[in-house]
Amino acid sequence: MTAVPDASKSVPEDPPPRMRGVELSDLEATTLLDQELFERDSYSYTVMRQFYDLYSRHFLVIDDGKGIQGYVLAGTAVDGNSCVLGLGITRDRRGRGLGRRLMLRVLDLLRADGVHTVRLSVAPENDTAIDLYKSLDFTTEGDLQKDYFGPGGDRYVMVRQL
Repeated sequence: MTAVPDASKSVPEDPPPRMRGVELSDLEATTLLDQELFERDSYSYTVMRQFYDLYSRHFLVIDDGKGIQGYVLAGTAVDGNSCVLGLGITRDRRGRGLGRRLMLRVLDLLRADGVHTVRLSVAPENDTAIDLYKSLDFTTEGDLQKDYFGPGGDRYVMVRQL
């Protein structure tokens, strides 16, 4: 006699990750993710805490119920300009549209708050991010900015009007 698995007793799938506003308790995990992804150009906990105090409305996370899987952070000036200060997705969750979801939501929030111009910087070798930003109607502003983040920190600056 062979056993046949009972389909009604299958293991439930994990719920899809949820996008939500950042909470103070998320800052340690968000900082660690940022440091893992961006190494020398990453933010310290102190800076993330200050961003939280200043920009929490435009600071979103992806939470799968077990931990933070991604984040986006935009800083906004009183003149209606904004800068995406960070977008990061855990390496094991990339390619699932999470970065696009975060960017679309933060752009909606920025638009609703009267922002008219959004800028960001991206490493020239980060083709995946460049393709994402282009697909969201960002365009490269000028030439490659040499040493934008100090020696060896070259970046393209990209811009989008809302």
